[in-house]
Amino acid sequence: MNTTRDGISQALTSISSKGNGHRLPERVLAIVRQNEELSEVLVRIIQLFVVVAMSIVFLLSPKGDTQLASQVPLVLGCYFVFTLVALGFAARRQLPQWVLFVSIIVDMALLTYLIFSFHIQYEQPASFSLKSPSFMLYFVLIAIRALRFDFRHVLAAGVASILSWIILVLIVTQIDPYDSMITRDYVTYLTSNTVLIGAEVDKMLSLGMFTTILALGVYRANSFFVTAIAEAQAASSLARFMPGDIAHQIRDADKEIKAGEGKRLNLSIMNIDIRGFSNRVATMEPQEAMALLSDYQERLVPIVHNHGGVVDKFMGDGIMAVFGLEEREDRAALDAMQCARDIFLGKDAWKGPSKDVKINLAIATGPVVHGAVGSGDRLEFTVIGATVNRSAKYEKHNKAVDTNALCDVPTLEAAIAQGYRDPGHAVLKNQAISGIDEAVSLVVIA
Repeated sequence: MNTTRDGISQALTSISSKGNGHRLPERVLAIVRQNEELSEVLVRIIQLFVVVAMSIVFLLSPKGDTQLASQVPLVLGCYFVFTLVALGFAARRQLPQWVLFVSIIVDMALLTYLIFSFHIQYEQPASFSLKSPSFMLYFVLIAIRALRFDFRHVLAAGVASILSWIILVLIVTQIDPYDSMITRDYVTYLTSNTVLIGAEVDKMLSLGMFTTILALGVYRANSFFVTAIAEAQAASSLARFMPGDIAHQIRDADKEIKAGEGKRLNLSIMNIDIRGFSNRVATMEPQEAMALLSDYQERLVPIVHNHGGVVDKFMGDGIMAVFGLEEREDRAALDAMQCARDIFLGKDAWKGPSKDVKINLAIATGPVVHGAVGSGDRLEFTVIGATVNRSAKYEKHNKAVDTNALCDVPTLEAAIAQGYRDPGHAVLKNQAISGIDEAVSLVVIA
C-alpha cells in the first residue's frame, strides 16, 4: 500500500522516542495504520448516511413555486457520488494522506454550495442561505473526522468550514444590495432576510471553538490511545516469553507487583528433559540443534497448556511446568498425570527433528510458594519449595532406574482422589535419590 504514515503512527513514534529514544517497530505501526484505514471507511459510511438523510429531508420538504430547475438535487447527487467514490477507495486502502485533506475541502465546498443553492430553490435573496439550518452539518463533518484519532484532520475540517462560511458570506454580500441587506437590529435579522454581521461572526467563532476543543480532546485521546496500543503490543509480545497466566496477573494486578510477594499453594510440578541431549547436541550443527529443540518444545508446550498447565521456564532442553494455577488447584495432580499420559501416547507419532528423542519426565505434588522474585527492573514469577526440587530430582532418577516417567506416591493418590483412573502403575519402593535424605517410593508412569 502506498499511503503515507498518518498522525497516530507519527504520535506513536514520538511517544516512544520520548521514553527511550527508540522508535516503535514497524509491525506495531502497521497495526496502527490498519486501524486508521478502517476508521476512514467508517468516516465515509457515516458521510453517506448524512447525504442520504439530507436527500430524504429535501424530498419531504415543501418546494417553492418556481419553474427554475433546482440546483439542490444536482449538488446532492454530486455529493453522493463523491462520497461513494471516496468510500470505494477507502475500502481498497488506496487513499494517500494528501487525498484525505483534499477530500475535507471538497466536503465543505459541496456542503457550502448546497446551502447556497437553497435561495435558488425557494426564490429568495441570497442572504436566505445564511439562515439555513443545514449550517449545523458543518459540526457533523468536523466531528466525524475525530473517528481517525488524528487531530490534524479535525483542525483541517474546522478551518475549511470557517473559510467556506466566510466565502459564502462574501458571495451573499456581493449578490444582494449591501445597504438594504445589512442590519444591526437583531429582531429585524431574525424576522427577515437581512444579514447581521455579528451573527455570522458568532457562527464562525462557534465553529472555531468547537474545532479547537474537539481537536484538543482528540489529541489527548490520541496520546492515551497510542500508548495503550504500544503497551498492548508489548504485552502481547512479552506474553510469548512468559506463562500466559503470569501475563494476565501482571496486566490485571490492582497494585504494582514487587519481589518478595507470594502465596502458598498445593500444586503439581512437572520437569521434562531430553535424555542424552548434551552429548547429542555436541556433534550437531547449531541450526540443527536449535531446530530439534524448537520442534521438541512446540510439541510439548501445547500438550501442557491443553491440560491447564503453565510453562514456568525453559532450561535448555528442560521444561518445568506447573499445574494447579488459574483456579485449578483442586485438580492439579489429575491434570499433571493426564498430561504425562498424553505426552507418551502421542510420542510415537512425532515427525520432524525431534521424532526420535527420548524424554524423561517426573511429577511431584505438594505445597509450593508462588510469587515474584528478582530485583529492580528484572522480576520473574516462579514457584519455589521442596516440591519443585523433588520433581527435578525425580526426573534425573529416570536414568538410574531406566524409566521414562516417574511421580511420587502423593501425586498418584491425589490424582486418583481428583478422578484419575489408575491403570495399575508399578511402584518402585525405597528409592535412594541423590539430594533427598530419606528413601522415596516412586510410581512408574511410563
